[in-house]
Amino acid sequence: MKKYIIADTHFNHKNIIDYCNRPFKDIDEMNNTIIDNWNKTVKKDDIVYHLGDFFLGSKFDLKDIVDKLNGTIYLIRGNHDRLTVKSYEDCGIIVLKNAPIIMDDYKIMLSHRPLPDTMIKEGYINIHGHIHQNKLEDTYDNTLFDKNKHINVSCDILNFKPVLLEKLLKESDKK
Repeated sequence: MKKYIIADTHFNHKNIIDYCNRPFKDIDEMNNTIIDNWNKTVKKDDIVYHLGDFFLGSKFDLKDIVDKLNGTIYLIRGNHDRLTVKSYEDCGIIVLKNAPIIMDDYKIMLSHRPLPDTMIKEGYINIHGHIHQNKLEDTYDNTLFDKNKHINVSCDILNFKPVLLEKLLKESDKK
């Protein structure tokens, strides 16, 4: 069992294609590409931590998407995740309700939005989404957010596929 991480898939969100200049002609192409990339990366018994903005639409449409994805999905709800916790859980997603999620074994804190440095435990890294392809220093006040304490895992910068958690952390150590 491997652990993967991703954020901001925005399944079924038509406007995100223009907003983030995604290379898709419509939501069907976007959804299918992300699903294909996901399933080429994630196996059935793997875990995926999704850091928010998973999906827009009805519970029925959510179930259709989740049924196509490999792995067990743990979701930190983002600002676009508007269904009830029960709706996500009924579709097979495990909702992590007490974000930020602290993973002491990895010395990381998971959240949807970047955490101000004062909220990050000493020696830990904040892994987040929300900012899509934007750079942290262009989005937030540099005096409150040190880019060296943050890793953005928005699918827009991950080639629209989850990344192995260990690989992500090794790459961040090299910086």
